[in-house]
Amino acid sequence: MTNRVAEILKVEKPIIQAPLFWLTDDKLVAAASNAGGLGTLGFNAGQTEMTRSIDVTMDRTRAEIQKVKALTNKPFGLNILAIDDDFFEPTLQVMIDEKVPVAVAAGDFTQAAFDKLKAAGITIVYRPLNPSVEITKRAVAAGADIIVATGFDEGGTVPDKVIGTLSVTPMIVDAAGDVPVMAAGGIVDARTAKAVFDLGAEGLYVGTAFMMSEESRMADNIKQQALDEDADDLVMYRTEPAYYRSLPGELPNKLVQMDNDSASREEIYKASNAFDGMRLGMLVGDLTQGYASFGLGISQINKIESVATIMDRLYAGVPVEN
Repeated sequence: MTNRVAEILKVEKPIIQAPLFWLTDDKLVAAASNAGGLGTLGFNAGQTEMTRSIDVTMDRTRAEIQKVKALTNKPFGLNILAIDDDFFEPTLQVMIDEKVPVAVAAGDFTQAAFDKLKAAGITIVYRPLNPSVEITKRAVAAGADIIVATGFDEGGTVPDKVIGTLSVTPMIVDAAGDVPVMAAGGIVDARTAKAVFDLGAEGLYVGTAFMMSEESRMADNIKQQALDEDADDLVMYRTEPAYYRSLPGELPNKLVQMDNDSASREEIYKASNAFDGMRLGMLVGDLTQGYASFGLGISQINKIESVATIMDRLYAGVPVEN
């Protein structure tokens, strides 16, 4: 098939397995790349404990990259913050050393960061936390190769503006001009894939569906709870920087109550155990101390399957151009 996203990423299928923080590791990422998409290592990939040391973080990242390379000869990516902070240069150097071809650049960005990635020959997939016409045009001018349009339907740190995937996708497509756009949020099967392609997307950026795969290291009890519940069972609360959505549980329910009682975003964030709450909830499986974030597509996921099966189901909704 002819597809600009697939051509830019040098993959068979224009589908990215989203970098899922703790839940990514060599097995999940290699499985996604071997299935024809682009697997991506997230922050703390393959780890079980947090560290704030840059040196330790880089050593762990390099080791996980090497483990992926032992399992696949296909392209894969690495999540990186797109601002030139203390972690940027060390991460960029690891990418250069290990020949990781794609940076999934998250959050705000600086021109300097984009310039350094481009100078190293690294493809930039840019996913702003809060997609907008303005930031899309800025990112295109700065050199982004692909833009990700993320709708409020997603899991994780949702955008601060409540704009659903079916609304944000054409908005960002129109703003991106000649740069292709991937859609994210609530995309779990051929139906949802076809819908965003009909709106102008040229690729799929998928998290929740791959979290529910056989290869995902997410705790089995959390996978089972996600199978048993639907989108209308999920709870949502204010936190920093905007909102979070979770399966119900002791801590998530407490955070909802704090929100209802008008606690500040900072107070709720602190009570959630910040990003370590994701590790405790989704990796350890403890919703008394953590939370478990999912996108709204969870309603359409009814069993645990292989990454390859999920990839094929998504790809069945991608139009073929001859």
